Amino acid sequence: MKIKTYTPKPEDIEREWFVVDAKDKTLGRLATQIATILRGKHKPIFSPHVDVGDFVIVLNCDQIRVTGRKLDQKKYYRHSGYPGGLTTITLRQQLEKHPERVLHAAVRGMLPKNKLGRKMIKKLKLYTTDTHPHEAQKPKVLDIEGR
Repeated sequence: MKIKTYTPKPEDIEREWFVVDAKDKTLGRLATQIATILRGKHKPIFSPHVDVGDFVIVLNCDQIRVTGRKLDQKKYYRHSGYPGGLTTITLRQQLEKHPERVLHAAVRGMLPKNKLGRKMIKKLKLYTTDTHPHEAQKPKVLDIEGR
């Protein structure tokens, strides 16, 4: 008797939409749970080499919490591609200028570092307000423990 490994086919994958309120949620704890949903690890058909994950809409990205002294000690780096073009910005400054980039970077670091990970991060929709333009997809409210 030969046991065959199950691989999900594109027609087997059913994607759902979830909405998460990031207000007063801890950055890392929220990011791990979002990454799990984007990968599809919460589904019984999960396969590490196939994108079976769901879409996640995150509201109030600017009201996220961090613990300790990370606001002033954690740094984000960008490089323009030119000599001497390294730009450093602290978490506090990043939250003031581009708050959605903070959660985007945290979740992206928890996804695979290949084509599959780049495909998964596109299913993450980040907003700094209470509203989003995805009402037509009928997203389900996802209660994430983030404290």
